[in-house]
Amino acid sequence: MDLLNEKSRQAGSPIASGHEHLTKDPKQTYVLMTAAYNEEAHIGRMIESVVSQSVLPARWVIVSDGSFDRTDEIIQKYAEQHDFIRFVRIVRQPGRSFGSKILALHRGCKLLENIEFAFIGNVDADVWLEPSYFEDLLTKFEQQPRLGITGGQFFEDEGGEFKNIKTNRVRSVTHAAQLVRRECYEAIGGYAVLKYGGEDWHAEVTARMEGWDVESVPTFKIFHQRHTGEGVGLLKYKFREGRMDYSFGSDASFEVLKCFLRIPENPFLIGCIARLAGFAWSWIRLDERPVSKNFIAYLRDEQKARLAIFLRGGGIRG
Repeated sequence: MDLLNEKSRQAGSPIASGHEHLTKDPKQTYVLMTAAYNEEAHIGRMIESVVSQSVLPARWVIVSDGSFDRTDEIIQKYAEQHDFIRFVRIVRQPGRSFGSKILALHRGCKLLENIEFAFIGNVDADVWLEPSYFEDLLTKFEQQPRLGITGGQFFEDEGGEFKNIKTNRVRSVTHAAQLVRRECYEAIGGYAVLKYGGEDWHAEVTARMEGWDVESVPTFKIFHQRHTGEGVGLLKYKFREGRMDYSFGSDASFEVLKCFLRIPENPFLIGCIARLAGFAWSWIRLDERPVSKNFIAYLRDEQKARLAIFLRGGGIRG
């Protein structure tokens, strides 16, 4: 991949002119990254929602990951208007790729090296946020010193009304709009590059392994401008999730029970079947797992504990 264009200025104040709501407290300073691929339909609204935040990021790096629609033009326009935005363009083979997304963020992360910050986060290109979203996350961190990762929960359009989606979990934080405490981010080694995605899942499991708390907040809303899986198709999306589950070392009995219990959350049962098929396909192929043995052992211990709760009459979440 080649870096074609980088919207970068001389090091100096990242404060955008005309904005007085950038935090002056270094303990509350945060930076953001975004990777976008052909998001001309959504990225403008997402950027508008971030530049309207009650507390602005010290820097925000937006990476166009091989886009060939108007995405670059839209990002460039906002980068020229706001000093804290940096624009990076990457050229690669066309097509959506979960691994490519994180590689793009790693490339963009280089533009954060000269910035002091206490928190680092990601915003997906197809969401939009309420004006106090990041200020609320910073307050949450202040209230919980051992909180390593936090964020809101997905809301998607159902019949003209945005509703909390059924797969949201308090113990899990979506990568779509999250913040990570810098010490936690460094402890987990940043976002992992994973073939089947799941960088948010990998980050939160690793964070708990390192002794950090992970929690999403149902009242902090992330408005998703498309339905989950829409960009690649539902069956392909669910099959990929099954392969991701296997790659992380998910326990087979937990996988079957989880998919069975999530039948009401997926249309026509077929989503659950596709996810199990993806898991089984990787199991038959004995696919290599990109995570450590310690990671797999820790994840399975978590899953066994949740199975025990379920067998005692509790729920099984996640």
